[in-house]
Amino acid sequence: MQLNFWVFLFGFQSGFAQAPFGEIRGIWLTAQGTDALNSRENIQKAVANCKKAGINNIYVATWNRGYTLYPSAIMMERFGIALDPKYGKRDPLKELIEEAHAAKIKVHAWFEFGFAAAYRDTGAYILKKYPYYAAIDSAGKVVEKNGFKWMNAFHPLVQNFMKSLVLEVVQKYDIDGIQGDDRMPALPSTAGYDLYTVNAYKKEHEGLGPPSNHLDSSWIQWRAKRLNAFGKDLYQSAKALKPNLLVSMAPSIYPWSLQEYLQDWPSWLREGYVDYVIVQLYRYKLDEYEQILQETLQHAGTKKDRVYAGVLSSLAGGYLATPELLKGMLALNRKYGLPGEVFFYYGGMEKQGKFFKVLTMGREVVIFPFSQSTKHLPKGLSLKGVLGVVLNHFLSYLSFRLCSIVSYHAFSGRLVG
Repeated sequence: MQLNFWVFLFGFQSGFAQAPFGEIRGIWLTAQGTDALNSRENIQKAVANCKKAGINNIYVATWNRGYTLYPSAIMMERFGIALDPKYGKRDPLKELIEEAHAAKIKVHAWFEFGFAAAYRDTGAYILKKYPYYAAIDSAGKVVEKNGFKWMNAFHPLVQNFMKSLVLEVVQKYDIDGIQGDDRMPALPSTAGYDLYTVNAYKKEHEGLGPPSNHLDSSWIQWRAKRLNAFGKDLYQSAKALKPNLLVSMAPSIYPWSLQEYLQDWPSWLREGYVDYVIVQLYRYKLDEYEQILQETLQHAGTKKDRVYAGVLSSLAGGYLATPELLKGMLALNRKYGLPGEVFFYYGGMEKQGKFFKVLTMGREVVIFPFSQSTKHLPKGLSLKGVLGVVLNHFLSYLSFRLCSIVSYHAFSGRLVG
């Protein structure tokens, strides 16, 4: 029997047992670096690969480079482009949801680009049609950072546009969750010097304009609170439509996220307008990973059980994390009690299949909560049989953990030495 079949663990890892949303073994799926979304057949193969790897949550890029992954009435009305032209008349989001749900994998609509309208020239048509959507810096220019051109996340029209796209997906699809990341709610801290935002600031500061230094701490906080308010409204609006919908965010590490992108995610957790966060703990060395993991959990305070790790396994430019590094990072996640992780990204997972196969065979896998009833057991498998599977996997688990501890300390020693 395959080790990634139905594995039920009862409290073997306390963090998983206590986390409000259970264990997450996720993957971010984009259209970059893979052809997984190019046809329904490819989607079926991608879902099958995820199933074999023990993935139980797929976060799919639904808003990317100015295009949607689904036929959007809102995009059609405003821009005459219903979805990314390369998908023709298909609905890749619908296809993925159907295939993933058949494999008992959750699907989250990941609004990857958030308030970023374009990357390089792709998606630039949005700001060409609505130039007043643009975020403006202190020099009066459109805010651009790392190749991304940004909309003004403080402007009500822009906020309503993004909110309408998210809620359109919530209403139209049998989606399990929605997700923003380091671009929603977010905006480079160089932004905020447009007429609307300046006037809003003046109204609250006796006619005084905002500081010319975009890193001024009070100016940072004022703008971050505005993005917090948007996040709260989005959360409440989505939950009003579907109370059981999962609302997650994948921000950068704090306080860098606040200083560079006005993202105050510890406040989101503390004030309760995000279900959980997947913090992008993107590092290339194990000691650096452990350091930011420790800092992240400190910033989370009493909400540590709602923090998951965003693990950098690959990049479109060709970077692939070594199996040793990935195993070391996962060992640290277990050491510090994290209830799971999400890997960036699927394009790399296709090339790292051997690692993910080994991972599935050894990890403490919890695919779905165990039901006291036996009616959901696979045909021909009794409760006694399930308990036998549990015992076998528990023994495998103990063996794996022992090997992990030995490997981790040996690997750490090489780093220190």
